Amino acid sequence: MQPRNMSMSGVVDLAAVKAAGEAKAKAEQARAEAARTGGARAVPPAALVIDVDEAGFERDVLQRSAEVPVVIDFWAEWCEPCKQLGPLLERLAVEYNGRFLLAKVDVDANQMLMQQFGIQGIPAVFAVVAGQALPLFQGAAPEAQIRETLDQLIQVGEERFGLTGIAVDPDAGAPDAARAEVPAGPYDALLEAAASALDANDFPGAIQAYKNVLVDDPGNPEAKLGLAQAELLGRVQSMDPQAVRKDAADNPGDVNAQIAAADLDLVGGHVEDAFGRLVEAVRRTAGDDRNAARLRLLELFEVIGPEDPRVTAARTALARVLF
Repeated sequence: MQPRNMSMSGVVDLAAVKAAGEAKAKAEQARAEAARTGGARAVPPAALVIDVDEAGFERDVLQRSAEVPVVIDFWAEWCEPCKQLGPLLERLAVEYNGRFLLAKVDVDANQMLMQQFGIQGIPAVFAVVAGQALPLFQGAAPEAQIRETLDQLIQVGEERFGLTGIAVDPDAGAPDAARAEVPAGPYDALLEAAASALDANDFPGAIQAYKNVLVDDPGNPEAKLGLAQAELLGRVQSMDPQAVRKDAADNPGDVNAQIAAADLDLVGGHVEDAFGRLVEAVRRTAGDDRNAARLRLLELFEVIGPEDPRVTAARTALARVLF
């Protein structure tokens, strides 16, 4: 597939005066705060490439775009051109040293984002600057053209929106002896507190504790899994299983009834039944009902884990009914 939309001409239309003014003000505030505190917090190079899902899109992309251009790489495991473009973009993200942030979106797991951006084929690359989205290119573009596009994007971010970029510490996270002596961060204590709350059936407390970890470390796998489990157990805690299952059987078109039954299926260990029930609900519905069933299915995927073959099979089934 040949690349297209390499021009940055669309930026002017998206850069509304009000948005630009607000972004510049935020950038000035960020610079002032950095000067006051002795500099912005630096991140390791690995933090310049992040995986983003629908739940974290506002926090990880829209909010971050007020300080740095965010380049979004829409990809999928089965896409061969993606396997060429993805590593190239990741290498450039590190090379550009915080001038842009690369957000990777797996379209199989985030169908709604794919629809919202109007993507017809992958790989597809977009950017978000100060909350404003614009297409960059589609297909595995040559490195020289990608560099030119990124340079234009960064220039627009600086001149129109005053974006400051991300401070990068190349030694952050280095496994040297000095760093090995640094005490662990607060996450161990927070995760232990969350697990204790979960064991005590204090699901609201566990949910909040896991969320506290994810505020500072959105990709923390233990916190993401724990949060998904706590939310699921909290939902089924007050359910009458017999009544829920009867309601689902009597009302196959009632999305809320199917969602509740799927939660019970999963808690009871009937993973395929839970996934199949929600995939069928997605197939039979539209609009808000379809979206509700789809989002609950994605939440249940988090409980089981992305590497589980049952999740992989359900993702494929979900893609079939959505398209």
